Amino acid sequence: MITALSIKNYALIERLTIDFSKGFSIITGETGAGKSIILGALGLVLGKRADLTSLKNKEEKCIIEAQFDISKYNLKAFFEANDLDYEEETIIRREILPSGKSRAFVNDSPVNLQELQDLGLFLIDIHSQQQTRELTDENVQFDIIDAIAANQEIISTYQILLKSYKSDKSKLNALLKKQSESNKEKEYHTFLLNELQTAKLKAGEQEELESVFEKLNNVESIREAIDKSLSIANEEQFGVSGNLKEIKNAISKIASFAPEYYDLLERISSLAIEFDDISAEMNRCSERIVLDPEQLEQTNQKLQLVYNLQKKHQVATVEELLQIQANLENEVIELGTMDEEIANLNQSIVQKANELDVLATTIHTNRIAAVPVLSEKMIAILATLGMPNTRFNIELTQGESYLINGKDELQFLFSANKGTDFGLLKKVASGGEMSRIMLAVKAILAQYSKLPTLIFDEIDTGVSGEIAIKMGEIMKEMSKTMQIFAITHLPQIAAKGDAHFKVAKSTIGEDTQSELRLLNEEERVVEIAQMLSGAVISDSALNHAKALLN
Repeated sequence: MITALSIKNYALIERLTIDFSKGFSIITGETGAGKSIILGALGLVLGKRADLTSLKNKEEKCIIEAQFDISKYNLKAFFEANDLDYEEETIIRREILPSGKSRAFVNDSPVNLQELQDLGLFLIDIHSQQQTRELTDENVQFDIIDAIAANQEIISTYQILLKSYKSDKSKLNALLKKQSESNKEKEYHTFLLNELQTAKLKAGEQEELESVFEKLNNVESIREAIDKSLSIANEEQFGVSGNLKEIKNAISKIASFAPEYYDLLERISSLAIEFDDISAEMNRCSERIVLDPEQLEQTNQKLQLVYNLQKKHQVATVEELLQIQANLENEVIELGTMDEEIANLNQSIVQKANELDVLATTIHTNRIAAVPVLSEKMIAILATLGMPNTRFNIELTQGESYLINGKDELQFLFSANKGTDFGLLKKVASGGEMSRIMLAVKAILAQYSKLPTLIFDEIDTGVSGEIAIKMGEIMKEMSKTMQIFAITHLPQIAAKGDAHFKVAKSTIGEDTQSELRLLNEEERVVEIAQMLSGAVISDSALNHAKALLN
């Protein structure tokens, strides 16, 4: 229930703070006094969009703050799911800045409008004559029947299973499409894979093959260069090795004369050792040089195969070819397991469809049992509201499709008068009839489910006398288990309230302001008397007001 409302700088309200109690609260006031402003402020708290026209003073921000007692609403899971601090006394604050930017907070944690709207559904339900048309919505009609049928838990189970069923169907369709496309390419991909597997490629192989090919393809040049080098190195009179030895012997004779000569000897000795090693290695290379046309041809063929595969697959390295091969292998494996996946999904879909059918049948059976209960209760309440000849014909038929709340199709037929045919509620019920039907529905739902705070906004338009008294009594009865507000022009309803608030508009200089205040007993008598007789209050109106209040 809402326990307090604070409004600052909104529409005609400069500043307002008001406390509310449980039970049945009445809000009255002249047309244009500002009752719609109060509803507008509550709408902002519940997540409606705002603009700068909401600001009374365009230079200051607008702040609307509402406090709710949510201890009986079982909302801890909602707060946890939205990462909000749960407080039994929860405060929702909405701010509209002069820049036009809007901010919202729940217990001082910032939230977006969608989160605010989702939370608002649990807190306040505002009904006006225009909003009674919601009753013509099939989903709303199902909600009414399901509340009486106690179907909420089973529908929740059904919806979880339906989500899984639809997920499986989606996966199956995707697999079948993929299988159809893959089958077209399967033969080609298998050919490509076999071609790569036959090549027996290895990482780093291309560089090795290219090196071997260069050696085998240039054997004569290599042999000539090495032999010439060996000849120069080892020629008996003028070879490099002999000359190095001569130099070494000459320097060794003077090495003891000075350190720099000794260093020269050391360096020449090292050079001689290194050159001897180079000569030995050139000899070994010369011995290994063999002209092998067969190996050259094999190497060349393998290289050409690599180059051709790279060109076909538009890559530059063997490593990329190996990755393509791995991808093709995975595709082939996937194609092999796809049939098994499709079979498993088909089996799962059939099983879940059977379970959904069982749940849908239970939901249907419960609804069939609830329909006469709803009809009887509706007829009884509407008879007291001046509709004694009301009849309902609620038709439920099971279809083939899995809908969000079962497999039922619904026709909510209505007749207000004797001798008239049944027609769809949305086509044959008038605005006044819809208002009374809405009140009857809410009165019935209050017996079966935990409803949020209900605000009836002038749904009594076009009603008077004894019917108005009955409407007030119904609201009064509902308020025993929930918080009810009624915005009304009827004294018969206003007299039934536990608390009575008046909205009034005043002009101070060039400024117009609206205010909402709680009336005491005497003020309440006067207010109801004015509702009976107008601005000039007669003694009979005062007595009538007292009688209504008593």
